[in-house]
Amino acid sequence: MKNKILGSIILLFLLISCNRKGNAISGNDADTSSYQINYAEMFNVNRCSGYTEVQVRDPWDTTRLLQSYILVPKAVQLPSSLPEGTVVRTPVTRVAVYSSVHCSMLEQLGNLSDIAGVCESRYIMIPEIKAGVSMGKIADLGESYAPDVEKIIDLSPEVIISSPFQNMSYGKVEKLEIPIIEGVDYMESTPLGRAEWIRFLGLFFDKEALSDSIFGETEASYLALKEKAANVTKRPTVVSEMKTGPVWYVPGGNSYMARLFADAGADYFWKNVPQTGSLSLSFEAVFDKAHQADFWLIKYNRDKEMTLTDLKKDYAANANFEAFKNGNVWGSNSAKVPFYEEVPLHPDYLLQDFIRIFHPDLLPGDTLRYFKLLK
Repeated sequence: MKNKILGSIILLFLLISCNRKGNAISGNDADTSSYQINYAEMFNVNRCSGYTEVQVRDPWDTTRLLQSYILVPKAVQLPSSLPEGTVVRTPVTRVAVYSSVHCSMLEQLGNLSDIAGVCESRYIMIPEIKAGVSMGKIADLGESYAPDVEKIIDLSPEVIISSPFQNMSYGKVEKLEIPIIEGVDYMESTPLGRAEWIRFLGLFFDKEALSDSIFGETEASYLALKEKAANVTKRPTVVSEMKTGPVWYVPGGNSYMARLFADAGADYFWKNVPQTGSLSLSFEAVFDKAHQADFWLIKYNRDKEMTLTDLKKDYAANANFEAFKNGNVWGSNSAKVPFYEEVPLHPDYLLQDFIRIFHPDLLPGDTLRYFKLLK
């Protein structure tokens, strides 16, 4: 309890200290208006005199901050007094990126040319990046958990953009004194909360107006689609994912995917389990609860499109689900479609697919972006 109170006091102090009137370094009045965040819970922005403070909350310990970034325009002199945090001169123009999602964000912002190096390039489907890596114009830094430090040194990026996990260590990279921008967007529990992180990244590249516009369009599209499914009289049941090894990971009731199912007018079996992450269940536990599901949605990564025969070969008992018997299994092959790159930024794309699957009468047309019916 004491830690929670202390964390709240620290955050309140930071807000107050940045909300004072003053003169900007350029000589204009400082913009002390609050930066409105509508859905995201993991970052906060404070307008200060001569700089912008961007705070990233620790999703694994909400009593503390994970990072505090002090953004100062390159065009002005660095203030003599700044709060504690990582100073980043903006706009950033040369970056190393650890994840495909953040590459997609930079593509949306028109900053692909600022990417000097990437990790795990084999998972990135953006043509410009694939071509850049192939021609040697963009460095392949290896695995995100153990990037090539020498290559990073040679690149001299202004910042590194990473997706951290709990208790993550950056090893030798931390000693390079290159600011590491930690994006915990994947820890947001709502689709629009995660999509709003493009506004976070836009601050570092002086693309605030553009990022606001991109998010605004996504928000409007998502809410319009959600409204279409809000008053459906029948909510079909759905089970998702599939057995991997001995475990079946299903989204918790407070998860990103569970929210999408609800907004698409579906009834999700684990909707009342108050967990934001995935549940690790046995096949038997999933089957016992959801074997009569109307729809079964799975994601996979294969050279060829999966068939019902493949699904049965993977695990014979899969054929006992009612959705399998009724030919109502839908799959998304991330080797063929940019599911993981697009959906975090555009959950409206996925919501549209779901509504067309669950309630085809609401959105006439059979064109789906990510999913296909398994034959």
